[in-house]
Amino acid sequence: PCLPRLIQPVQTHKMSSARRERIIIIGAAGRDFHNFNVYFRQSPQYEVVGFTATQIPNIEGRLYPAELSGPLYPRGLPIWEEKNLESLIKEHHVDRCILSYSDLNNQTVMIIANRCMAAGADFGLLGPKSTQLKSTKPVIGVCAVRTGCGKSQTSRYIAKLLRDAGLRTVAVRHPMPYGNLAEQRVQRFGTYEDLERHHVTFEEREEYEMHILKGTVVYAGVDYEAILREAEKEADVVIWDGGNNDFSFYQTDLLVCVADPLRSGHEVMYYPGNVNFRIANIILINKANTAPAAAIESIKENAHKLNPHAKVILGCSEVTADHPEVIRGKKVLLIDDGPTLTHGEMAFGAGKVAADKYGAAEIVDPRPAAHGSLIGIFQKWTGLGKTLPAMGYYPEQIKDLSDTINACHCDSVIIATPMDLTRLVKINKPTTQIAYDLVDMGENRLRDDIAAFIAQVKKQMHH
Repeated sequence: PCLPRLIQPVQTHKMSSARRERIIIIGAAGRDFHNFNVYFRQSPQYEVVGFTATQIPNIEGRLYPAELSGPLYPRGLPIWEEKNLESLIKEHHVDRCILSYSDLNNQTVMIIANRCMAAGADFGLLGPKSTQLKSTKPVIGVCAVRTGCGKSQTSRYIAKLLRDAGLRTVAVRHPMPYGNLAEQRVQRFGTYEDLERHHVTFEEREEYEMHILKGTVVYAGVDYEAILREAEKEADVVIWDGGNNDFSFYQTDLLVCVADPLRSGHEVMYYPGNVNFRIANIILINKANTAPAAAIESIKENAHKLNPHAKVILGCSEVTADHPEVIRGKKVLLIDDGPTLTHGEMAFGAGKVAADKYGAAEIVDPRPAAHGSLIGIFQKWTGLGKTLPAMGYYPEQIKDLSDTINACHCDSVIIATPMDLTRLVKINKPTTQIAYDLVDMGENRLRDDIAAFIAQVKKQMHH
């Protein structure tokens, strides 16, 4: 009989002093660049061969520029499509892949890990300890368990309390650098003209406009060490205004994690939102005014299990329309925040809440009117309800959005994205703008925690 072939022992990989570990950073134009800047850029033991990109349209095929890459990478670094990950690992003899983007369910994280390992590379993640920068000023971090929980309204709420207390407040926003990366190294937004000058996308406008309107300066960009040092020059307190469900780029003195009872359970199922949930000082359960009581209790139970030292408080997301008469008794089209509806996986947003609150007669399905890239959006995100994501990452997509809106058979349009869409898109029907703001609920109030933080900051300033 044939004897089984002996299995050869695995050779332990011993890297010579001359050989650098070859790395691909798996990202989506945000966390990936930060991880490179703070962990890999000046480390001669690593050789990053490039980035991969996903989630955001048309961000692959670019170059991370030499101006930002440091002396070890004088020609910059390529940005490839994530779908080609396996072939890239083999072609470039990659030793390890570092996952560096957010809002992924735990199963997806492991699928990516399996892809890397099956192709011959190791797989890794970088946590807060390896990637957070230290500020010279106090930092309040606002993060979340998922995209669309209400981070922005929470950041605005905190910023107002700080300003009202006489503290100079600057928000530093999680990166969204989808244009010329060298030009976007450090961006400051204090006026609407700054938005035009930096040629921002819809997603950026959704995050910056309301801060600007309320009088808060916003910084963003690519190099978050340089951004922080600029922000510190005009701030008594820095607010880290998080993106997706990523953890803060900066060490925080107070960390607020926003949870969503309309997606109860996601606080334990999604990466890296579960990291925020476990390390937060305060867990804010937002939208408690519209969520089932059982969902709220479930999040409280998970908080007690995973982060028993955190203070758990409730928040109300209060939705208001500037022209309710445009809604009442009308056939309406809903336009909601794009990331919340797409990779945030929400079937609806604040638009539906407003339609119900103000008595719309009917909500129109935008699918039959979809043009261009919006057709693909509906095909990809099959869980979308009767709402139109405000997608505008490039000029052609803005035109697709405009054509879709104006082709819809409706009486009026509910604009529930937190930007003034009518500045960029001409709409041939009456519109109303929806605002949503955080309001404290219950005996434990976020206001009281921020007041205690303010008192501590002022005490330190006087010393």
